[in-house]
Amino acid sequence: MRPRGHAGLWSRLILHFWVAAVEEDVLRSLSAGTPHTPDPKSMLQYAYERTLDATVSLDWQGTTTACGAQLHYRASSDNPSVNPLPLLLVTNLGDCQVMVLRPRNKEVIFKTKEQWHWFDCPRQLGTNSPDTPKDNAVVDTIDLEVGDVVLAMSDGVIDNLWEHEIVESVVKSIRSWESEKGGGLKEDRIGGRNGGMKVAAEELVAAARVIAMDPFAESPFMEQAIEEGLASEGGKLDDISVVAALCVENK
Repeated sequence: MRPRGHAGLWSRLILHFWVAAVEEDVLRSLSAGTPHTPDPKSMLQYAYERTLDATVSLDWQGTTTACGAQLHYRASSDNPSVNPLPLLLVTNLGDCQVMVLRPRNKEVIFKTKEQWHWFDCPRQLGTNSPDTPKDNAVVDTIDLEVGDVVLAMSDGVIDNLWEHEIVESVVKSIRSWESEKGGGLKEDRIGGRNGGMKVAAEELVAAARVIAMDPFAESPFMEQAIEEGLASEGGKLDDISVVAALCVENK
């Protein structure tokens, strides 16, 4: 561990200030009562600057990647009475990934692209990194449908599971949940409602961990390393985190 190094603190502070900026922006928009399009990159920049303010004077060093997804809406300019459509604003800096699945078709409709300085050296925010949200973060806008699943995953997931394995795992989790194999609850379980997303995330984490700890497994990281001319075998031990969310209609 590096002296004065607090990578975990850095990631938590970035998220804390980022969430605070998003919530403040939403409240400001509601108070104004007028259509508003959020600026995710500026909110992440705000979080980055606040984290610097909180850590640099104390010489707390650290770096972190950042990815997030904010639910918004697309209103009809021709007919304001028509219900707005769900819209996802995705922000990414580094090698984590946001992926949007359409389980009924078993397909990926969007995923972020990893950002590297060079292989296995991702862009990051921190005290020893030149990267900043305003210069390097990428924001994408994705139209959602009810039933779509949004995944935010650390690199320990996508380094160990191929895309089709992620899709298969989530779809299988949802189907199992719908058949009430995930417990005795009787609420509406269609598409993974009422607890199914927690199960889907846990099962993805478990699947990635199995590969990460297998020195003889084939993995996406191993494949990429070999393409870079590096000797590599098995999974990659790394942070494995998943957040899963389901797009549902607000009634």
